[in-house]
Amino acid sequence: MDRQIAYLKEFMTAERFEVLRRAVGLRTRYMTVCLENIFHPQNASAVVRSCEAFGIQDIHAVEVLTRFKPNVNIVRGTDKWIDIHRYRSQDASARLIARLKGQGYRIVATSPHIEDTTPEAFDVTAGPFALFFGTEHAGISDTVRAEADEFIKIPMYGMVESLNISVCAAILLYMLSRRVHTTVDNWPLPEEDQKSILFRWMMSSVKDSRRIMERFVG
Repeated sequence: MDRQIAYLKEFMTAERFEVLRRAVGLRTRYMTVCLENIFHPQNASAVVRSCEAFGIQDIHAVEVLTRFKPNVNIVRGTDKWIDIHRYRSQDASARLIARLKGQGYRIVATSPHIEDTTPEAFDVTAGPFALFFGTEHAGISDTVRAEADEFIKIPMYGMVESLNISVCAAILLYMLSRRVHTTVDNWPLPEEDQKSILFRWMMSSVKDSRRIMERFVG
């Protein structure tokens, strides 16, 4: 992979390569985002932009009731810098939770709960975690509520009972990513993952990259 990166680097400006290299170095899978049946393209787009802005590499989208469709005019290409994984089986949430738990993630539901915590008090050092956001209308599913390891909510002091999912996601991702970066040692992607993603980003940034790579001799 080092040779492919070095070869393709010749076809882009040094400034552009440095932007990509720096961004991938700030990516993480220590925290990830899971979305259940997001109906509104505006919300889907806003969450994608927030994930990209705060260095979250993966979005897991459950699409049992509706497709996850970011609006291209809102997302403005940010979706090409992150990985969106889609789950469409009827038991998609249960399968996703089992997969994430098998990878060592804590399941953290964003919902008021008797044993919930705040973004400031949530223990980011206890291990990787997956933030679950539910549909705009009903919130998280019963499956997520039953399987969640922890619950987190944003304290509010006005008359409003809940926040829009895109606002909620932006607040939590900002607060938690800052705490992860300052208190967790192993939050960056492994070096090989960084190289793989960097090369993919370079391929999408260089014109005629596939034709260029056909001439590559490893």
